[in-house]
Order: sequence, then structure tokens, then C-alpha cells
Amino acid sequence: MPHLPSVILSGFADEAANHKTAVEQFAAFASLGLQYYSLRFVDVGNGIKNVMQLNKSEITKLRHLEDEYGMNVASIGSPIGKVKLVDKKDGTKNRFVPFKKYLKSEVQKACDMAHAFETKLIRGFSFYHPKGEDPWEYLPQAVDQLGEIADVCHRSDLTFGLEIEANLVGQTGQLMAELHRKVNHPAMVTIFDGANIVCQGYNTNECIEQYQAMKPSLGWMHIKDYRDPRLNKPVGHVDEEMLKNFVPADEGDSGHVQILADFAEEIPKLERRLKKRGIPGVILDLEPHLKGGGQYGGFSGPDGMSIALKGLCRVLDYVGIDYHLRDLDDVKAARGF
Repeated sequence: MPHLPSVILSGFADEAANHKTAVEQFAAFASLGLQYYSLRFVDVGNGIKNVMQLNKSEITKLRHLEDEYGMNVASIGSPIGKVKLVDKKDGTKNRFVPFKKYLKSEVQKACDMAHAFETKLIRGFSFYHPKGEDPWEYLPQAVDQLGEIADVCHRSDLTFGLEIEANLVGQTGQLMAELHRKVNHPAMVTIFDGANIVCQGYNTNECIEQYQAMKPSLGWMHIKDYRDPRLNKPVGHVDEEMLKNFVPADEGDSGHVQILADFAEEIPKLERRLKKRGIPGVILDLEPHLKGGGQYGGFSGPDGMSIALKGLCRVLDYVGIDYHLRDLDDVKAARGF
């Protein structure tokens, strides 16, 4: 039997927890058979915090809980790059931070968090251009700033993943491909997310085309999907708080079957490249938003995360991509048997 290409299954664990407590997150993921998670929002006993706000004692407590539940961090789900490129009023609530200050404080903080949780990956974004204006006009500034972020990550032996998303400079596969080409840095890869394309009004064929544009630059994928028959052409600025039609990967309009069937051929060589940077493998990161999503996160609940994982596994089984969920040996090893 031929050896199948293999991926690491992960997810944003805060989506699986009704109150976002660390224990809820890890219990939900362990029960689903997942051993990796991406860290974004968590309550370690002092209220819900973004990973960027955790203090030393909270980090220590979270690391102990990871050991207890057999969990590893796949990536730091940072909000890096979700700030304005220029200090210009445009009707949004997005904040502007002078870039040099941003680089020294928040980008370095994300790197510190990656080291604290022993992951090589930081998720980030491509900056907000002024609402209603052409993102291509702001490409040069975004390239300059992303290049500096990649430098900071590279000096820390980390890799920065640039996620495609509406309303940012990198809102389409073509823009993402051009950002990656112009930044041209070994510490920056891109992250495909089908729902973030379809929710802008692009159809299945257009989503697949945007995946193809990004394919040479891909480092990992976020897995969520979207289905809304009212959207049949690009809608411009997206009101992210109004998005309600997220579905599992086997039910939406992103074309995950076609995309992952094609991606299967890329996995072995991508895995080799990632391992040279200390990354354990090719990660598919569940971010389903099945009970709602917004600008800075989403929610699926433990039941929704289970449905999303099953949907993804059905697609992976169909296209011939291998994956691992916890088995008896993993359980025994965690208890020292």
C-alpha cells in the first residue's frame, strides 16, 4: 500500500470552550483526539485574555496544564498585522500604531510567546488599508512592514504565517501571492483559509484559483468553510461581525475536496521545507466558527468543533491524506504506563 502524505491536525482551542477556560479547551481537544492546538484567547484563572496579554505565572500554569492533557502548541494565534497601515479616519474602529513602536513592542511580544510555548509558528495579518480604497495601492508599504516583521521572526528562529482575510491588504490569493513574492523572505509563508475568501462573495472556482495563486507560498492552512447563496459576486468591505454562514469543510463553497486533493501532492516537499525550520510538519488548523465569527475570533463549542473535525476527516479520507488522532498508546504514554 503506497505511503500517504500526512498532516498534523490542530485547531483554535478557544473555539471549543464555552467559557474559554484552559481546562475546557484542553478537555475538549483531548476528547476529540487532538494533540496540537493554536493559542489565541484563554482564561487561566484571571479572566479571558489574548495570548499576547499572558503574564509569566499564567504561562507557567498553562504549560503545566498542557502537560496534564498531553497538548502541544501548533502556532501562536496572534493579531499581529490587524492594525492600520496609515493614520487615517475611514469609518472603522481599527487602531493605528506607529510601526517602529509596533515592531518593538507587539511583534517582539509575539516572538516571546512563541518561545514560551515552544512553537515555531506565529499567525499574523497583512494590515488594514483605508476602507473603500484599492489594496493594491498600499502593497509597497505592506511589503516593507511585513519584511521587517519577517526579519524579527527570523532572528528568533521563528516563521511568520500571513493569513488571507477580508478587508486587509492580503484579501485575495493574488494579493497574497504578490506580498509573498515581494517580501521574499524565508521566515514568511502564507496561510490559506477558504471561508475568508468565499465570505467576500467569490465562488468555488474563484476560491480554487486563489488557492492556486497562493500554493507556492503556503506554509499551512486554516480549515473553515462558508456557504451563502446570497453571495455570488465580490462584496467589497465585509462586515465581519455579521458573518453567520460558516459550515464544515465538507459542506461549503470553498472547494476543499479539490483543493486538498491538489494539496496532497505538495505535502511531502512542503514538509521537508518546514522541518528545516524546526516545524514538525504540515498543519491543518481548524477554525470553524460554526456558531459565529468576527474580526478577532469565533466560536464553535465542543459540539461544533467535533462536527468540524469529522467533516475535515471525511475530506482527508476521501482525497488520501493521512492524519493522526490519539490512540490507546498515546493515552498510556501520557500516564506513564
